[in-house]
Amino acid sequence: MLNQFNNNSINKKQKAYIRTYGCQMNVNDSEYLIGQLKHLNYTITDDMLRANLIILNSCCVRKNVEQKIYSLIGRIKKIKIVKKDLLLGLCGCLAQKEKEDIFKRFPCVDFILGTSQISNLESTINMLKKSKKKIIDCENKLKFNLKNTPIKRNNNISALVQIMRGCNNYCSYCIVPYTRGPEQSRGVSEILNEANNLVQNGYKEIFLLGQNVNSYGQDLTKSVRFSELLKLLNDINDIVRIRFITSHPKDLSFDLIKTIKNSDKICNHIHLPIQSGSDKILKLMNRKYDTNHYKNIVNEIRDKVDNVSITTDVMVGFPGETDKDFSNTLNLFEEIKFDGMYSFIYSNRETTVSSLMPNQIPLQTKKERLWKLSNLQKVISNKINEKLKGKVVNVLVKGYSQKNIINQLSGKTDTNKSVIFNGEKGLIGKIVKVRVIESDAWTLFGELVN
Repeated sequence: MLNQFNNNSINKKQKAYIRTYGCQMNVNDSEYLIGQLKHLNYTITDDMLRANLIILNSCCVRKNVEQKIYSLIGRIKKIKIVKKDLLLGLCGCLAQKEKEDIFKRFPCVDFILGTSQISNLESTINMLKKSKKKIIDCENKLKFNLKNTPIKRNNNISALVQIMRGCNNYCSYCIVPYTRGPEQSRGVSEILNEANNLVQNGYKEIFLLGQNVNSYGQDLTKSVRFSELLKLLNDINDIVRIRFITSHPKDLSFDLIKTIKNSDKICNHIHLPIQSGSDKILKLMNRKYDTNHYKNIVNEIRDKVDNVSITTDVMVGFPGETDKDFSNTLNLFEEIKFDGMYSFIYSNRETTVSSLMPNQIPLQTKKERLWKLSNLQKVISNKINEKLKGKVVNVLVKGYSQKNIINQLSGKTDTNKSVIFNGEKGLIGKIVKVRVIESDAWTLFGELVN
């Protein structure tokens, strides 16, 4: 355990503000950051102006997010002019990518922690308070280790659990292998211990995280398949649900599909990024599969797993994407009929292969294609959800609905569909039966079944 700051009395009234950008891996990293801050007696605040310490846990997958982070740093710089004791730290992927350039561009930043240094926050703050010198800690060759790092989870129902980090795939558009480093898996016993501790503390659902969970365990001394890890987790008493993201189509095995089919706790939902419906574009993306391979996987999943939902990621406007290529994507969506999607406009990231490719697509064309695809998926999702009207679904109740209507609760089916219904606070954290009475493309609305 990292040593606690020697004079905790100084910290008793100090407040920290954290803003998180990007994926659920970053969300989980922020939980570890907050855990360490709590250990240093910081109070977490939602008001940036009241904070003594501001941490931006950054993302750089898309350029617009990067620009938002830089804009916020500019605003914080003005706050620091007035508030002399305010500390500003940058963590995560953007910190890893830019490193020393951040200090040159933004002297107001006091410390930088890379993607492998999340657990070093306590020692970083201690050193900063003692030396008053800027700190940069971005060595990306460190062994993946979360042992003994304090964590403060966002809720007490569903817990994010990192099983690996990094990526070896080097898709031509993606900066993650350069910011998160090569794939590193946590040991099986460490993951099982974390899962057991979670259920002992009342958690109902564990959500396994990795850039490519299907390649879990290949780097361990004793190779372990992802499906074997899932079987071990499925055997833990009192775990109600197990989820995971993200799966890469080139590594999704028939053994994994069989494991999902034969397990009573692994949710019937697979998020399987397609990225494009054009084989030409998939090859340019270096995705290492074609559309026929992808469709064979989907067919096998639907053949073996009852009532399964499949969602995807898709990118429009990749360099060289013609109208025909985009039409192939639309046709594939019509054929597969995903339950939902996360769609993105291609963002040119420096140092990636795709940033050097010819035939870059105009922004207006990208926006038009995104609009067409989004409208198509909305129609598909509506039709899929309409078929659930009148049916009873099992819902893990996560809390009140975002609309904050009195007694209106929100939860998820095992197929990862959001459900809103009227119910009492005491149902939060439980699995209840809800009859679907209405739906739209994103949400099911129902009534509690006694």
